Amino acid sequence: MGFANTHTLIAKGTKILGDLYFAGDLQIEGEIKGNVYAEPGSQARVVVAEHGAVVGEIHGTQVVINGQVTGDVYSSKHLELAAKAQVTGTVYYQLIEMVKGAQVNGSLVRQDAAAAPATGKKSGEKSPA
Repeated sequence: MGFANTHTLIAKGTKILGDLYFAGDLQIEGEIKGNVYAEPGSQARVVVAEHGAVVGEIHGTQVVINGQVTGDVYSSKHLELAAKAQVTGTVYYQLIEMVKGAQVNGSLVRQDAAAAPATGKKSGEKSPA
C-alpha cells in the first residue's frame, strides 16, 4: 500500500534551507531551517518524527511533534506533543495532547475556534507587504 499523492516525506539525512509550503501530510524525519506552512483552510497534517528537526515556525491544522522544534508552533485544530518532543518557543493550539516526557520551553497559548487559523497572525495583525 502506497501513500496518497498528498504525502510528502523529508527523509533522514535531508536538509532544507528555506520556507516549505505543503498540502496533505508532511512527515519530517530530516531537518528544515525555515518556516513550515500548511495550505490555508486545508486539513493538512505535519509530523516531526523523533529524529526530525525544524528551526523556524510551524503552521498547520494538525501538528504532531516527537522531535525538536526551535520556533513557534501554530496548530489550528489538534496538537500532539509526543514523549520525545522538545519545543523551544510559543505553542498556539485549540486542542492539545501532551504525553509524559514532552518538553516545552516557552508558553502554551490556547486559542478558540474563532482565532486566526494556523497563520501565526494575531487578530487585527496585517500581513507583511
